[in-house]
Amino acid sequence: MTLYDYRKSQEIAVKDYPFYALIMAAMRKADTHNLIRLKSMFPGTWEELQARYNAPGGYLGEELGD
Repeated sequence: MTLYDYRKSQEIAVKDYPFYALIMAAMRKADTHNLIRLKSMFPGTWEELQARYNAPGGYLGEELGD
């Protein structure tokens, strides 16, 4: 980690994003090694990210009233 990373983390923390939004964003940005680690720690979040990525507008069936 660098000072730049640390300061960016402060900026992000102030915005008070939801925890799982941060995890999904980390998954999108992760290199292969870190993605493997994130997927093993948050398998359900990975599955939802993939489902939403492949769904029109990110909507899943229950959100469309199906």
